[in-house]
Amino acid sequence: MTESRVLTEIEGQIAYVWLNRPDKLNGVDLELIEELIAAAESLKSNRDIRAVVLQGKGRSFCAGLDFGAAFKDKRKVARFFLAGPRAVNRFQKVTTVWRDLPVPVIAVVHGHCYGAGLQLAAGADFRFTTPDATWSILEAKWGLVPDMGGTVPFGDQMKADDVMRLSMTGEQITGARAAELGLATEAVDEPIKAALDLVAAISERSPDSVAATKKLLYANRRGSLRRAWRLERRLQKKMFGSANTKIAREAATAKQPAAYDPRSFD
Repeated sequence: MTESRVLTEIEGQIAYVWLNRPDKLNGVDLELIEELIAAAESLKSNRDIRAVVLQGKGRSFCAGLDFGAAFKDKRKVARFFLAGPRAVNRFQKVTTVWRDLPVPVIAVVHGHCYGAGLQLAAGADFRFTTPDATWSILEAKWGLVPDMGGTVPFGDQMKADDVMRLSMTGEQITGARAAELGLATEAVDEPIKAALDLVAAISERSPDSVAATKKLLYANRRGSLRRAWRLERRLQKKMFGSANTKIAREAATAKQPAAYDPRSFD
């Protein structure tokens, strides 16, 4: 029996999602794409989790697309590439689906973070990396463009000329340099510890306001001012009616830790 390419483990209020092709440095094939999308979609409806931590088994986070494995079935590749006029295709959805989750998603990077793997990390809300990890927008090496949804978060995270240079050259940079450029959130010797420290801090806040804040900030990055203000009002109105808002207010007034109900907003 073939082992799953993606493993999901829920410990307490944290979902750990692992890329599980360590013998291939977690190279991405079509099956891994399908399993990652399924993992994300299954977690979306879980109102008890407070965060998702995305990692790679073995020596690397993800060394990019496994061309040999992914392109064995050219018809399936073609189906994955197709999208409607307002939709993402499967190659794009595997990186964009994490932004649709109503909880913070944190990529923990070590070893290689190349191509498809880098776009996957960029699709997370936060990225903690070892300083010596190797990052590369590797598509340029193969005469391609980044086409798995990564160019949108690249533009959020880096200056335009840095995005252009890395995307045109495929230059390899360290995790420390990725953090300097804004591509990584932080470069630390123990990225999983930094990720869990952040989860602990966020978990002190209402799960509803966290979910609404994520939705609000992403939605307003490219929208009109009128649309942004309207969304702010709509989401704040929902927060006023949330039981977790009342819990947060009472805990803050009493200067005590809050014991929140499961998330009611998504």
